[in-house]
Amino acid sequence: MGKKLKSALTSKWIKTKVLMRSTEISPLIPETVKFSKVNLKAMLLKYGMVYVKPEYGTYGNGVMKVEQSRETYGTEYKYQSGTRLKTFRTFDAFHLSLKKATRGRSYLIQRGIVLLKHGKHRFDIRVMVQLSPQGKWETTGLIGRVAEKGKIVTNYHSGGKLTAMEKLLSPYLNEAQQAQMLRILRKLGEDTGRFYHKKYPGFRQIGVDVGLDRSMTPWIIEVNTSPDPYIFNHLSDKSMYRKVMAYRRANEKKKNTK
Repeated sequence: MGKKLKSALTSKWIKTKVLMRSTEISPLIPETVKFSKVNLKAMLLKYGMVYVKPEYGTYGNGVMKVEQSRETYGTEYKYQSGTRLKTFRTFDAFHLSLKKATRGRSYLIQRGIVLLKHGKHRFDIRVMVQLSPQGKWETTGLIGRVAEKGKIVTNYHSGGKLTAMEKLLSPYLNEAQQAQMLRILRKLGEDTGRFYHKKYPGFRQIGVDVGLDRSMTPWIIEVNTSPDPYIFNHLSDKSMYRKVMAYRRANEKKKNTK
């Protein structure tokens, strides 16, 4: 694998910058900047809540929810890592603690999207997009991921619960609206796959992590270039899983015969 392709495969910063070039996709990407003291202050002033996440990493490891709020005694700063919450009265002490938590690694700051909840737990959606045997980008799987109690990340490997889309959307949308939302998500996945493929033709499948806010806007939280196909086996209906695996096998075969 070439160095350029490897960076595109693992760097959240590169992946974000690539998709920001798309006029269709860029409005649905939360503002993202490199972690620094100046950027942290500016982003919190602008949004009140942000996520600080490692540029390189998987399964939601190292992701922190960071907030600034006005209290009677002044401004309060806090961040949550895992299930631990730390609170500060001064920005300098807060920034210093946050910087220590990054352990000298490259981190990003992303606008915080207030996700919809399933019961009391936030959820997001994994949109699985693959090159079909005919060479067209196709959304082959849609699955919800519900965060574990007290946690900020939804990843299955970090305790998130894999859930059918209908179950998550039915409290918010009627049947016709749900069908429309699924069409929007499929198109968003396919647009992302096609655009990314133009820049890096080596990719044959991606996982687009989408968060819905209260206005039902689908925000692209992250793009995973080596998505786990086995999560779809957790659904009682196995049709998605079968399709995902069939496309995966076809793509592996094509790659190996080149």
